[in-house]
Amino acid sequence: MLDSHQLRVFLAAAETLNFSHAARRLHMSQPSVTQHIHNLEVHFGNPLFVRSGRKLSLTEAGVTLLPLARDLVQASVHADEVMGALKDEIHGHLWIACSTTPGKYILPTLMAEFLKKYTRVEATISVTHRKTAMDWLNEGKAQIMVSSVYAYHADIEFHKFVSEPVVLIVPRNHPWAIRGMIKLDELRKANMIMREESSGTYAVVRDGLARQGFDIGDLHRVLTLGNSEAIAFAVQEGIGVGFISMLVARRIVCDQVAAVRVEGLDLYQDIYLGQHRHLPSTPAQVAFWKIATDSNSAALKRIENYLTMPQVVNENIINES
Repeated sequence: MLDSHQLRVFLAAAETLNFSHAARRLHMSQPSVTQHIHNLEVHFGNPLFVRSGRKLSLTEAGVTLLPLARDLVQASVHADEVMGALKDEIHGHLWIACSTTPGKYILPTLMAEFLKKYTRVEATISVTHRKTAMDWLNEGKAQIMVSSVYAYHADIEFHKFVSEPVVLIVPRNHPWAIRGMIKLDELRKANMIMREESSGTYAVVRDGLARQGFDIGDLHRVLTLGNSEAIAFAVQEGIGVGFISMLVARRIVCDQVAAVRVEGLDLYQDIYLGQHRHLPSTPAQVAFWKIATDSNSAALKRIENYLTMPQVVNENIINES
């Protein structure tokens, strides 16, 4: 007779294609993993893996079993969590896929309140590409995703979480740092460090400039980097100037760079939460979503206060809180 533990072992082996890696993931011994797989193969009367030296691959039977096993394991976990919730004990594992840099700095504040209230929940925040986060959500691997881009999907419910300022940062010794504000056309003279064109930050800057009749292609780009932290450090090293999340600027390089306003240009990046509309929600997922979307949540108020754009225009803008 099948049991959910055997199927969990199969999933770990199928996802890693390595029995030793699966054993480490499950905190088991490698021989125990091998035995569980053997028992499943005997049960189904079909080999599930092709073993070629140290390499593993799924057989046709293994490929067929994979989505079925995933559904059964998820159903088993959901049953445990729902029945536990009947005893007013929300527990289980909450997995959040985060595809936006600001989300990495916002989520811990929210998670602190959540885990303090629900002490029997274990949480994982995985930072990945937007497409991967969406795939995980659709497959039921992750229960919630955080993204800076609203990507319509019929099966996913999106909720606007917060709006965060995107600011222009310059080295502390840059002439703009003393002035605190520049004209829009002055951007043409700067060495720009920018995000890749598929990023949410790039889209915010591109659209904000376009509203002012400014083509982002007119900027003198000297360097393209894949995340806001890298831009912050590149600005700190004097390579150029760049637009990044204000939260990243404050958390990472607040003492080494200055934020400068661009006249007429106010940039904000919306951060969204997403969850699947049709897959069953776990009690931990429901509880987290409730805290995250509650306008009276203490954690949300702290986040919103921290993300309020300062009114003082000078080189200390980043250090204000």
